[in-house]
Amino acid sequence: MTVDLFIPCFIDQMFPNIGWSVVKILESQNVEVNYNPKQTCCGQPTFNSGFWKHSKKSAIKFIKDFPNDRPIVVPSASCAGYVKNHYTKLFEDDPEYLDDCERLKRNVIELTDFLVNHLKVTDFNASFPHKVTYHDACSALREYGLKDEPRKLIANVKGLELTEMEDRHTCCGFGGTFMVKFVPISTAMVEQKVKNALNTGAEYIVSTEASCLLNIQSYINEQKLTIKTIHLADILARNL
Repeated sequence: MTVDLFIPCFIDQMFPNIGWSVVKILESQNVEVNYNPKQTCCGQPTFNSGFWKHSKKSAIKFIKDFPNDRPIVVPSASCAGYVKNHYTKLFEDDPEYLDDCERLKRNVIELTDFLVNHLKVTDFNASFPHKVTYHDACSALREYGLKDEPRKLIANVKGLELTEMEDRHTCCGFGGTFMVKFVPISTAMVEQKVKNALNTGAEYIVSTEASCLLNIQSYINEQKLTIKTIHLADILARNL
């Protein structure tokens, strides 16, 4: 099987190790990974800020960067959910790209969804001897519908102890530009999220969303706390 790999902006610029982990995970299952180095942003930041003309340009580029009718694996439910659910809105008055939008809607798949529901693999012989808690990203849970898949993968990691935190479905305060425009509210939200995580006794906060982990880890660093954050892909790829 051959797949295309889309690496979101946050991962490309700040967490490239996550991208390499994804490649290791896929190749361990004899999946041929095609990476188009011309790819850039999917356009979600401008879309959420109301600049749909700019988002449309990004969407057209995305369509051209991923012209194949095959799976496009994305280690972010936020980006995957945006492309699947909102690209058609950008072309309501311009049907030229609507067929491409439908193709992307069918082919864009978040990483853990692809592993569990498409490859039918939940055990990667990973080991992570730590107590962790899991953060459900808002976009992953509410827009993409991702909930059980990450937990099925976590359940097969040797030595890992998962303890769910209180209000695990509550936003961490990132919300894209929300954390920049509404700093006091965002800070209060991430403070509560980290407090709930600390109450579990966890050493790590795990998520499938790098942007959430960026926001959470920034608060942890500011407060000089000992708990850490880690993307699920980095756990699954540890022994590969």
